Amino acid sequence: MRALLASFLAAAVGFAADWPQYRGPNRDDVSSETGLRQSWPKEGPKRLWISREIGVGYSGPAVVGDRIFITGGRDDREFLIALDAESGEERWATPIGPTFRWKGNSWSAGPSATPTVDGERVFALGGNGDLVAADRSTGKELWRTNLPKDHDARVNPIGGGPKDLGWGFTFAPLVDGDKLICCLGGPKGLLAALDKSTGKLIWRSAGITDQAAYTSPMAFEVGGERQFVALTNQGLHGVSAKDGKSLWSHKRKQPYGTEVINSPIVKDGQIFTTVQAGNGASELVSVKKDGDSFQVEVAYSNKNLLNHHGNVIRVCDHLYGYGQGWTCLELKSGEATWTNRTLGSGSATWADGRLYCLTESDGTVALIEATPESWTERGRFRLPEASKLRQPQGKLWTPPVVSNGLLLLRDQELLFAYDVRANK
Repeated sequence: MRALLASFLAAAVGFAADWPQYRGPNRDDVSSETGLRQSWPKEGPKRLWISREIGVGYSGPAVVGDRIFITGGRDDREFLIALDAESGEERWATPIGPTFRWKGNSWSAGPSATPTVDGERVFALGGNGDLVAADRSTGKELWRTNLPKDHDARVNPIGGGPKDLGWGFTFAPLVDGDKLICCLGGPKGLLAALDKSTGKLIWRSAGITDQAAYTSPMAFEVGGERQFVALTNQGLHGVSAKDGKSLWSHKRKQPYGTEVINSPIVKDGQIFTTVQAGNGASELVSVKKDGDSFQVEVAYSNKNLLNHHGNVIRVCDHLYGYGQGWTCLELKSGEATWTNRTLGSGSATWADGRLYCLTESDGTVALIEATPESWTERGRFRLPEASKLRQPQGKLWTPPVVSNGLLLLRDQELLFAYDVRANK
């Protein structure tokens, strides 16, 4: 059996479809993987293994080669954990910091940020703002910093949670050359660039003092100028990749009055955002360079695809995600081409022409052939176990990942691995 699995992984790695960070190689939840099943048998794809010891948290997995990297809270400590992709066995675990929790919190515990893998380093963020760099092979700690203590970082607590901490730090660090881009928030600046080798501060976007939301920074280029974009309760901001200088802001007339979770979708000078409740909207803005300045125009603002805990995926000129049902939205117009309510709300990923959907309430997994014209289900199954550690009001809010032939699904301390390769 181990020989078969080793052969499977060796072939899968050849696909070069690693998932080294939050939302995949391009931070868009779209895999380049091919050769996957286009439909599933009644019982679903073959399950390879279940790991039951990764701890509490909503962190997604990062996958590079034969290793899976994920974070979780075990009792009173959070850990960055490396698993063997072949067997699910733990290879090492590096402490991050105290487990994020607070009295009265019945929704979440532990870390929520997906690790970022860059060469021989892995960067992991804990719920309390402990940021750790570790050696990818051994887990040896290379450096660490506590963002609130060392950088006066602050999270908007709207919707619940302690002052300046809210539901915890959740952004996924973004590697850009020799820099690690972080969404810190607070009076010293929303975004920061740290030296990825040492953790030392390089620059801070001091002109933008919004508290951080639960979104991650995104790389963006307009008019030949590289920049980073972040979404907060107050609106969108773009800063120079070179020095963190504020380039433009798109402030909302009414700030979002609830948790802002979905990171911006950026491409070709356009930015799509979606927030469900509390003055929620799905919006498309365009950013253009005009001489030495940037102009921001709102293409539309409507409620046609309001997404809260899940995610939205752009495929070519359309968006897919859960709003008032699973929805396909034409990006340019903001109009829905279809809505389907045969599957409950949840999150998704895209690979080889299919949506892989995971419902947040009962762990149903569905394979969907989704086009701008239609939704066609090609198989579904339900996860065989449910977390025993999940907070009573928490749900399955970790999006699926497809990487190197594996479909990875998390429910807190449980991580499930399925073989989704096509039969040969």
